[in-house]
Amino acid sequence: MNSTPVWLFDLDDTLHNASAHVFPHINAAMTAYIIEHLAVDRDEANRLRMDYWRRYGATLLGLMRHHGTDPAHFLAETHRFDALHEMLVFDRALRHRLARLPGRKIVFSNGPERYARAVLSLIGLQRAFDAVYAIEHMGLMPKPSPHAFRRLLHAHRLQPRRCILVEDSLDNLRTARQLGMKTVWISRRHGRPAWVDVKLASVLDLPRATHRLAAT
Repeated sequence: MNSTPVWLFDLDDTLHNASAHVFPHINAAMTAYIIEHLAVDRDEANRLRMDYWRRYGATLLGLMRHHGTDPAHFLAETHRFDALHEMLVFDRALRHRLARLPGRKIVFSNGPERYARAVLSLIGLQRAFDAVYAIEHMGLMPKPSPHAFRRLLHAHRLQPRRCILVEDSLDNLRTARQLGMKTVWISRRHGRPAWVDVKLASVLDLPRATHRLAAT
């Protein structure tokens, strides 16, 4: 690239494997929250959780819009972990790999800040990043909404052409590309959509791919 890049890293299923234990825990907590606060059975709670996630990009937005749910309370209750350290799946080599990347590094997560910082601390990456930009900072409008990206760019005075988004979500990467960012897809799935500059099986491979990003 022509100037020092700014790396924007998704957290869950990018820097650690959230699908193994963390996501199931959060999903169960969201269902339990809906059961308690909306007085519905488990089947209806699961239906609402998934329906709002599909329609609005986040279960929370649907709950706020249709039921007046307090966002701070919801985020705190659904991201409560008794033993988060036992649920995290990650590679200890990641800290050293990230240190090899030139430029600033920011975590850009749809999760709440307290949760994001707890994960980073437990996996030894709390000093690897210059900032954490979480759902509270996005005005509760999560990725892939362009609103979330524009708020991040404004808050950190960034130019999209200098940014590289590293993500497991194709929808989020599509928005990034539309705004002029470079994109890295962390996935073992087949294929590579046109809005993905580089596809990697693991974020550990990122230092070896910097020359490919410079060439795109």
